[in-house]
Amino acid sequence: MDAIASIDQSKEAQAGQSKKGPLIYRQNHWTRLTHWAWAFALFFLLLSGLQIFNARPQLYIGKESGFGYNNTILQIGAEDTATGPRGFTEIFGHRFDTTGVLGWSGPPGNESARAFPSWATIPSYYDLGTARVVHFFFAWILSATLLVWLLVGLFSGHIRRDLAPRLADIRNLPRDVADHIRLRFHHSGRYNTLQKLAYGGVLFVLLPLMVLTGLAMSPSMNAVLPFLNELFGGRQTARTIHFAVMVLLVLFFLVHMLMILAAGPINELRSIITGWYRTDPPNGGTNSTGRSE
Repeated sequence: MDAIASIDQSKEAQAGQSKKGPLIYRQNHWTRLTHWAWAFALFFLLLSGLQIFNARPQLYIGKESGFGYNNTILQIGAEDTATGPRGFTEIFGHRFDTTGVLGWSGPPGNESARAFPSWATIPSYYDLGTARVVHFFFAWILSATLLVWLLVGLFSGHIRRDLAPRLADIRNLPRDVADHIRLRFHHSGRYNTLQKLAYGGVLFVLLPLMVLTGLAMSPSMNAVLPFLNELFGGRQTARTIHFAVMVLLVLFFLVHMLMILAAGPINELRSIITGWYRTDPPNGGTNSTGRSE
């Protein structure tokens, strides 16, 4: 009887394993290395950038900030009211109370006027000099990593083979959107249409735009690349675009994390850490939730 039970358990184990698709080598070492370098650099760029923004928590459109005129599109600050200091955020003339988060924040009884709270900045205390050093250091790391990834991606064929959308991808876009809405993910080992469009938008639009607007804001770069400042409509407009790109990158990160959790975090993390990715079974088997195994 014990022998029969062992045979049955072995068959059940084999059947369970057969539902899993094969492991494939999906991410090469260059992709994994640049991915984590970007993640590390962008973390420090974001928090040090918010510290720099705190030094002048307004955004403008134009070549200069307004004094005799108002060209402000975003302002974060604090004001005295009958009930005490209150934080506010004003966007295109519409003001919102953001006390405790933006404008006026801190431990109870020890609040202070800060555009972004101390927990969201590097360093946590106000130090513009240190923030600029950290920001510029990681900006060069981001730029160098992006250049390395672009060169390797072009010569290895990764960009053409894996990221460039094809006609079939455009045709599959409505179905791909519907599958994501229903949380139905296909683990084929290839990027789907939405991934190609999202990654392409970040790598070829947002990150280069972040680098170029950063250079356009630098007075020292104006002497080397004077056309950049004019290209973006002045330093203040470049600063506004720089901030908007930062917001879009944060939104991308949040959606990226949600998709990883929904699609299977172990498989996704294994892919970007080791390079190995488990694909769907050959017969396209699905579990009771409609997700691929």
